[in-house]
Amino acid sequence: MTIRLIYKLFLEGHTPSSIAKQLMALKILSPTKRQKWPVSTVISILKNEKYKGDAILQKRYTTDFLTKKTKTNEGEVPQYYVENSHPAIIPPETFGLVQEEFARRKSKGGYTACQSCFSSRIICGDCGSAYGSKVWHSGSKYQHTVWQCNNKFKEKDKCNTPHLYDETIKKLFVEVMNHLIKNKTEIFKNYRLMIEKLTDCQNLKEELKQVDEECSSIEMMVDAFVSENTRVAMDQEEYQRRYNTYAESYDKLRNRHMALTEEIRKREAQKNQIHDFLDILEKRDQLLTDFDETLWRRTILEMVVLSKDEVNFRFKDGAEIKWPMKGI
Repeated sequence: MTIRLIYKLFLEGHTPSSIAKQLMALKILSPTKRQKWPVSTVISILKNEKYKGDAILQKRYTTDFLTKKTKTNEGEVPQYYVENSHPAIIPPETFGLVQEEFARRKSKGGYTACQSCFSSRIICGDCGSAYGSKVWHSGSKYQHTVWQCNNKFKEKDKCNTPHLYDETIKKLFVEVMNHLIKNKTEIFKNYRLMIEKLTDCQNLKEELKQVDEECSSIEMMVDAFVSENTRVAMDQEEYQRRYNTYAESYDKLRNRHMALTEEIRKREAQKNQIHDFLDILEKRDQLLTDFDETLWRRTILEMVVLSKDEVNFRFKDGAEIKWPMKGI
């Protein structure tokens, strides 16, 4: 199915633009039955909650019931989020992984077409900048491509991290993945002991419910207070002071609401990443003999180059493994 293919390609590292080109190459028609796939359509599919079985009601609303004119709801009227409103095409966990990947790419300052699976994922341990591919001895018989810190020579004190060849990165990844596969029984045991503890949101959700109730309470008090001011001659300085007190309390609650919502999102995203990682590992019975690009894209968040002797693999589930480069 097209929707599942779009989600699969995105999680494998492809951009919406690249996905659109692949769909056209496969002669798959767009939702409007056209051969051309706009990039915006791919993005819309990847961000639409309906594919995981949920629905947001009143994304648009009618501004004039006579002309039937509508507009996008930007907070003018309430919106309602309905879970499990219809059968899902995409598992909620997969939808969550896609949204987290959008956030990751945005934090990296955007995401260019996937010319290499190593783009934006190799990080300099000295300055924190990404590694970029550089062509050495261009035009000669010694021409070759290396990966090097993009800021290596931009500062007075240049970074000491080494350049790397594609084959070096691939070999390191194969080694660290085989280490995980060999020890996956112990890994599963440790993860299951900590997964619920690390990603538990119950207390946060209870606090969020309380915050929402307090917000509703203040809203009702303000409505009553404003209404009273229209009926009774009140001291306007006192009215403004009390109104500002209500507004200040409400703003603090809304800020707390946003903080709690973001923390819940992060924990649930981490939980999805852990489950996805364990699912990948569980299905791997054979050791890797060659570099697997899809596996790299699905498991690796970053590979940090610490020195000429060591790198640190940061996995999407939050785990980190330092790995030696000696002998490579």
